[in-house]
Amino acid sequence: MAVSLLANEVSDLCIGKPAVRSLPLSAAAGDLAAALRRVARSGSAACVAVTGPARAVVARLGLADVLCFLCDAPDALARPADALAKAVSALLPKDGAGEVRRVDPRASVLEALDAILSGAQVLAVPLRPGGGGRKKQLGGAGDFCWLTQEDLVRYFLNSIGRFHHVAARSVSSLGLVRADFLSVRPHQAALSAVPLIRRAVASETAVAVVTEDGHLVGEVSPALLAACDETAAAAVATLSVADLMAYIDYFGSPPEHVLRAIKAGLKDKGLDAMLELMEDESLSSFSLSSSASSSSSDEETGRTKLRRPSSGSYGRRSAEEPVVCSPASSLVAVMVQALAHRVNYLWVLDEDDDCRLAGIVTFADVLRVFREQLQ
Repeated sequence: MAVSLLANEVSDLCIGKPAVRSLPLSAAAGDLAAALRRVARSGSAACVAVTGPARAVVARLGLADVLCFLCDAPDALARPADALAKAVSALLPKDGAGEVRRVDPRASVLEALDAILSGAQVLAVPLRPGGGGRKKQLGGAGDFCWLTQEDLVRYFLNSIGRFHHVAARSVSSLGLVRADFLSVRPHQAALSAVPLIRRAVASETAVAVVTEDGHLVGEVSPALLAACDETAAAAVATLSVADLMAYIDYFGSPPEHVLRAIKAGLKDKGLDAMLELMEDESLSSFSLSSSASSSSSDEETGRTKLRRPSSGSYGRRSAEEPVVCSPASSLVAVMVQALAHRVNYLWVLDEDDDCRLAGIVTFADVLRVFREQLQ
């Protein structure tokens, strides 16, 4: 079983994947934010590669990274224009979280799986040149694509019949329900959740929004934040977690009470420059949306198009509600459900405890099950 499954090369899992858009470490943070808007409009994965010397990939960044930087860096909220002029290198995590690792296209699936399970968040794989022949090497001028946890889970799902002895077992019996998930209360200041959002980016998960009695009411995730732009930092800086969820869900046309709360909060904190940036971007968005109304091109649509990137890690899924399962859900059912919703995790609700949040099942842990079976 293992020999036939792992005979495939990494390049076989990358067939049809688009080349990743990239920026150099010296690019400005504002350039990254603009690139993310263009990527989102194209319907691609809402993330950009950051390259160092000789175009070696050193990081993968999304809108959540930009927002955390604006909310964390000293004086960034007070002088957002100056912050966005800083080099992208200032956004890189200081603890090495979210590692990007190069994998040769000829590497085995097992090597890719071990790389992910040993700490790599995503793998960068050089793409074959259009005319065939020698494969391009990452760090040169060639294009590359991402290989993610989702790709590997999909690969094993396609051969799930070979794992029939674990496929039907519950996630609870397999020990996949983790109780150490990231969580905040709805009434908490959204700004207090920024460190947790950073951890969610690194772990490919989300921050659960949980009531005092343990019920899941929503989530804040990198995928949902991909719907926004850098001005969402104003919402993070001023709103409660509950209001931030409403702002994200209706980005571009948030409820009036939420908009008033943001503006009042910015004024109270003396963040006039952030308020000006927010208002300038709102006017630009309105102008773009108005001009787009007479065009049939998807590429020309306004901010509403930014709300739903269609594919890839950090892409926004089609439903806003958190995706949940029960402790009794089978491994294969969880895989199918997560892949269908384009998430790397499912929240686990305990039906025997008034559907309170019991934990989280992640793709990383699912992949560990398959790695153990391959041994």
